[in-house]
Amino acid sequence: MSESENNNHQASPMKSSSSWYSHYVLFVLVIVYIFNFVDRNILSILSQDIQADLGITDAEMGFLYGTVFAVFYAVFGIPLARFADVWVRRSLISMGLMFWSAMTALSGFAQSFPQLAAFRIGVGIGEASASPAAFSMLSDYYSPKVRATVLAIYSSGVYIGGGIGLFIGGFIMETWNGNYPVAAEAPLGIKGWQAAFLAVGLPGILMAIWVRTLREPKRGQSENLIAAEHPAPWSVLRTEMATMLPIFNLWGLKRAGASLPMNGLAALTIAAVALMLIEVTANVPQWVALGIGVYVTFTWAQSLKHRDPATFSMIFRSRGLLFTTTAFPTIAFVTYGIGFWTAPLLLRLHDTSPGEVGMYIGLGSALGGLIGVTLGGIMGDWAKQKHPAGRLLIGFFAIAGTAPLVLWMVYTESLMWAFALNFLHHIFSAAWPGIPPTTASDLVMPRMRATASAYYILVNTMIGLALGPYFIGQLSDIYVTTGMDSAASLQSAISTGLLIFIPSTLLLLAAWRYLPGDEASRLERAKALGETVD
Repeated sequence: MSESENNNHQASPMKSSSSWYSHYVLFVLVIVYIFNFVDRNILSILSQDIQADLGITDAEMGFLYGTVFAVFYAVFGIPLARFADVWVRRSLISMGLMFWSAMTALSGFAQSFPQLAAFRIGVGIGEASASPAAFSMLSDYYSPKVRATVLAIYSSGVYIGGGIGLFIGGFIMETWNGNYPVAAEAPLGIKGWQAAFLAVGLPGILMAIWVRTLREPKRGQSENLIAAEHPAPWSVLRTEMATMLPIFNLWGLKRAGASLPMNGLAALTIAAVALMLIEVTANVPQWVALGIGVYVTFTWAQSLKHRDPATFSMIFRSRGLLFTTTAFPTIAFVTYGIGFWTAPLLLRLHDTSPGEVGMYIGLGSALGGLIGVTLGGIMGDWAKQKHPAGRLLIGFFAIAGTAPLVLWMVYTESLMWAFALNFLHHIFSAAWPGIPPTTASDLVMPRMRATASAYYILVNTMIGLALGPYFIGQLSDIYVTTGMDSAASLQSAISTGLLIFIPSTLLLLAAWRYLPGDEASRLERAKALGETVD
């Protein structure tokens, strides 16, 4: 029996979205997402020591945490999401988890900025496999009525994992440095921050084996829209990769029948904008990496239009989906930036240790985030029953609570108050992550869900993660040149970043206008595009 046949055989008993096994799958996938953000967020608490050892500026640190990770995460997220729409999703998640965990562990051996950047690229590529496949699996295990709650619970891994990463990272680094104050006398000659990378990376390899045991659900089973098995899933991956990788993408575009001159014009335009930004900021890696990411994204969309016009149309001709998947990434711009720079800010402002900051910030972020994301999912599903666009209210809720609490946290002179405010603002800032992927799933057909989720993740990553931490770091470096010390400059940079909530609000209002009509016409639009809707 083939793997695909075996998966179908195993999945057949799964008919109820309330069965114990669906909850078990959710539990395992939440743990995977926790590992995802432990490995991603640990860089924050380690940043002070890394900067001192490798001579890295705030802008370069933002680049390491955000841009270099985000670009490759986003770029590889698209082909891996398309692969998830046709292949065995649990296997894809397992392989990705093993790879990114290995890259995290290898970060512990980095001796320079380029080496650490290379390993962060590996982490980004590996982590790109997880969420689109997980969103797709959970959408098949649970009905649309509870989907926002389920995806919110899944998204709690962001905050639990991020919090655990801060706590464990600070504890390990402080303990290691205390036991081995002279690095040359430590095992393998590694320092505390390097030991922390090794400690959090290696367990993920074992977790990957557990994930491999999950049962694969039938696509569309929660809505009785069963999708047929793809006869050649690996050919889909090869095709998608060919459209994403520079140089090879030209061959992929030609095969798809897309316009090469249009692609060339887009490349020149993106290059011109990148050169302008390099001239303004003097930061070559940031804008080269981001320029590549934007170009690859354009190429993918151009190719998708010819290779799968139905999926392209369902995504890019839905104004409700486009405004939703742009509004929330602008919120992420702020929350990613704050999330990364809070620990360094408190270490600069207060006479405290990485262990103490990691413990209180980590636990506060984890607990506040868990409360917020769960509450946001429940409130979102309730609001959806009252109004077709009701889930978007969670975005307004997040903005209204996050902005004043972050300002208070940044400028309070009390360390304990800063810890408390970090906990409180996470209840608001964590309320929204389950909303945009749920909305994307609601607006496309089952076979398109992983791709739609990947599109949202791509935009969220390119706007939120690639720009948010870097923007605050760059502003901090600029403020230092005006005579501010490193703490005051970071305070001002975070405060300035909150202004991004203004366009967030305007985009949410636009999404509110168009979302109800797009959702109501989903099946009609899909049928007109040749999709099977019965």
